[in-house]
Parts: sequence; structure tokens; C-alpha cells
Amino acid sequence: MVLSKLAEEVSKTVVVTIKGADDVLSTLRTAVKNQVVGLFKDVSDVATVGMESVVDVVKGSVTGASEVGASLTDAVKNTVSSAVNGVSEVGGDVMLAAQKAASGAVSGVAELGGDVGGAAVSAVEGAIEAAGKVGVSTTDAAKKATVGAVKAADDVGDEVGKSVRDALLSAASLPKDVVEKVVKGGDK
Repeated sequence: MVLSKLAEEVSKTVVVTIKGADDVLSTLRTAVKNQVVGLFKDVSDVATVGMESVVDVVKGSVTGASEVGASLTDAVKNTVSSAVNGVSEVGGDVMLAAQKAASGAVSGVAELGGDVGGAAVSAVEGAIEAAGKVGVSTTDAAKKATVGAVKAADDVGDEVGKSVRDALLSAASLPKDVVEKVVKGGDK
């Protein structure tokens, strides 16, 4: 797997941070949020450069979590949620963050050879959870995260795209009407 330099650095940081932690997921959430907040403090153009970097932070975090044996679906949900929270904390575009985080999660899990459909569902759940915490529309966050997950899956290949669409449509935890509009091409 080829990670960008940023994703590779984040992956190493996550491994060091969560290795041996009593509560791996809580430690992962804190590490991801700190990475995102730190990244945005270092970037002058939050709207463009920083938002593209969210993909790398999430991808690196998921990769690092997998290296220490964390459940990929749990890692994805917590990573996406923390990334969106971090972007909210620095005043960035929360909806774009939901889309980019879901995209990074799906592409990261695809590169790891994991359950991409499960990762997509977890990514959208994480975006919804974060949106609720920061006080923005959970419906809009679900829509944007679904768009990001589907696009990332399609970039991997047709079979992965179909798998992600099927998983998203069958997930009882997601708003079916929102997911159907995106998956069936009526809303982007």
C-alpha cells in the first residue's frame, strides 16, 4: 500500500499513540482530533489544502489502527467522527469534512483489503454522530458522507462501488431516504 507522506506520518503517530492504550478507541479519537486541529493550525488556506488533507489523516489513522489490531469498522467510525469534530473546532467546513473523511476511510480500508461496505456504513455513522455533537444537520452530514464513501468506492472499482452501495442501502442505522437519493444518483 502506498500512503502519502502525511498519511504515513499520521499512521506512525497513531500506532505509537494507541499501542498499549487501555481504551484504544478513545485514544484513537483524541489522536485523530489532535492531528486534524494541528494540521489546520499549520495551513493558511483551510478551505482547500486543509480539507484535502483530511482524506490523508483519516486514511493514515485507519491504517495505523489496523496495525495495532483495532476493529476496522470501529476505527473508521471513531476516526471519521473525530476528524469532523476537529474541523468544526477550527472553524472549517463540517460538511466537506464529512465527505472527505468518509472518502479517506473507504479508500484506506480498500487498500487494506478490509470490509469496504462495513467501512462505508461506519464512516457515514461517524459523520452523523459528529454532526449531532457539533450542532449541524445530521441529514446533510449523512448525505455528504455517503457521497464521499460512494465516490471513493467507485474510484477503487465497479465491484467495490456496488458493494458499498449495497451496504449503505441495507444499513438500518442510516437514514434510508438520504442514502437512496445519493446511491441511486438523485442527489450529490
